[in-house]
Amino acid sequence: RRVLPEVEPGYLRPLLPDHAPDTPDEWSDVMADIERVIMPGVTHWHSPQFHAYYPTANTYPSILADMLSDAIGCIGFTWISSPACTELEVVMMDWLGELLGLPQQFLASSGGKGGGVIQGTASEASLVALLAAKTKMVNKLKEKKPDLLKDTITSKLIAYASDQAHSSVERAGLLAGVKMRQVVSNDEFAMRGPALRHAIQQDLKLGLIPFFFSQIEAAICGAWLFCIDLTSDTRSSQYHQWWERRATSVCSFDNLRELGEVTQEFDLWLHVDAAYAGAAMVCEEYRYLMDGVELAQSFNFNPHKWLLVTFDCSAMWVKNANDLVDAFNVDPLYLKHDKQGLAPDYRHWQIPLGRRFRSLKLWFVMRLYGKQGFQAHIRKQIGLAHQFEDYVKADQRFELILPVTLGLVCFRLKTSNDLLQKNNEVNEALLKNINSDGVMHLVPSKIRGTFFLRFCVCSELTETYDIEKSWQEVLKQTQRVLQQN
Repeated sequence: RRVLPEVEPGYLRPLLPDHAPDTPDEWSDVMADIERVIMPGVTHWHSPQFHAYYPTANTYPSILADMLSDAIGCIGFTWISSPACTELEVVMMDWLGELLGLPQQFLASSGGKGGGVIQGTASEASLVALLAAKTKMVNKLKEKKPDLLKDTITSKLIAYASDQAHSSVERAGLLAGVKMRQVVSNDEFAMRGPALRHAIQQDLKLGLIPFFFSQIEAAICGAWLFCIDLTSDTRSSQYHQWWERRATSVCSFDNLRELGEVTQEFDLWLHVDAAYAGAAMVCEEYRYLMDGVELAQSFNFNPHKWLLVTFDCSAMWVKNANDLVDAFNVDPLYLKHDKQGLAPDYRHWQIPLGRRFRSLKLWFVMRLYGKQGFQAHIRKQIGLAHQFEDYVKADQRFELILPVTLGLVCFRLKTSNDLLQKNNEVNEALLKNINSDGVMHLVPSKIRGTFFLRFCVCSELTETYDIEKSWQEVLKQTQRVLQQN
């Protein structure tokens, strides 16, 4: 099948009747219409030639667990509403946290106040952390000065993120009703602790109340550049030389400890959003790059991206679950039960009330892959990304925008024209040609005016020959673009 469909907006309505049927249809008719109505409009995220966005997982253990969850059909908002739903989630989040090497204070098994919860997405986790931090700061200031109005405090709150942060952080600020300041990153597209400190000091002079900083995956990617599972002595030497030339500027910018110490200095909530890259921490060789994570109040990554668990499953840990409960606790009589306080009621840890039995798929996938299976999957996909990187570097017509980060290759076609706008137009044409043919699917990005293509290894089914096929498609469409220009 084509990776990218050819349909136009509105294609589906003419394929269906104007109204729902009065009498039941036959199963055979319904299933036949899947091919006629649905499949022409599907973008195939699990094609080996799908290289857009980031991965979304799709494995048989996870699919079967979701089917079982749907069949059980519980809504596990409290312990009593389905004890197994709650208790399996507590244990699975501890299993997963241990696989990643998270500090003990984030785990329920530590006996402290920490623990994990499954959110829908990393965006949702960011909003939950921001709202918890907001409530915590408001309560703290109200305790010191009871006469202060809540609205007065809220109007002065300000949160921080890098100017390279994901748009979901800005959106979280809008939903939470607080100011969000984007701190300018340096030439390596990363933010240092001194830049955050300077921004906080400026805002304090203006009478604002700093309370939250979100360290987004993009902010740790600079450090992740050097955590590649190197497959040859040549590549190892090459990247170690690159590291030695730029360690001071890049590693320190993206050092969690440096930024974490600033947040501690000014009593800010530090939320680490490692939505895609966090999965790589199942490999021990990557964990030193997360030095300082113990300074965070919350940590999140998406198993549904790179860790073989179907959407949705976003893993979030907090040091003190009471911070979430204080922010979201509404306790009507009909939701109370006589076991309260003996186990989590996860409705207090999230925005919606209802929740599915998502821990089943974590349990199935972790049991049927194991730590070694996860590690093999991550390392294989990183190796495939380096295969594509090698193709780019071997063709003088192309250039890498940044050193390869895990499974993502950022590249562009060079032109003889020195004008940035003209170079961008050529690469926009290349992307359009690639996607219009439908053999593979890429999406672009732009950093400070420079347009480039993103090639991400996404499908679990991708093999070396799929990377070769994708590169040949890039070459084919490049030839077309060069002939047109």
